[in-house]
Amino acid sequence: GNARVSDDAQVSGNAWVSDDAQVFGNAWVFGNAQVSGNAWVFGNARVSDDAQVYGDARVYGNAWVFGNAQVFGDARHITISPIGSEGGCLTAFVQADGTILFNRGCFSGTDAEFLEAVEQKHGDGPCAIEYRAAVELIKLRLSRVKQVK
Repeated sequence: GNARVSDDAQVSGNAWVSDDAQVFGNAWVFGNAQVSGNAWVFGNARVSDDAQVYGDARVYGNAWVFGNAQVFGDARHITISPIGSEGGCLTAFVQADGTILFNRGCFSGTDAEFLEAVEQKHGDGPCAIEYRAAVELIKLRLSRVKQVK
């Protein structure tokens, strides 16, 4: 189609970029990932494994979409960065069943699982306080978006 990959973006493995999709900046699309439709992947974003980004979706910043994830249309997600002791990226998105999945580094799970992992690693220190506030903001924002739709 009219797909474009530009700047320092990389597409490798069995990954596909098709239709009018654009991948640019320092973005990477790899594994069996697919980016199609009018979707854009840019910044330092990563799309990997069997993930699909399509429709009018935008994946950007330091977001990672992986596994069997699908981001499409007006997908409901939020990314907060830098955050935590490593200045990383916390990404959360609403899954098809309405639950919110949190991703930070190699962690992926629900808000309760994430907060438990935060408590184990950071106790009640400044990073734990920062993460708890971020989780509340994310839950508030994503539930508000769900209600507006």
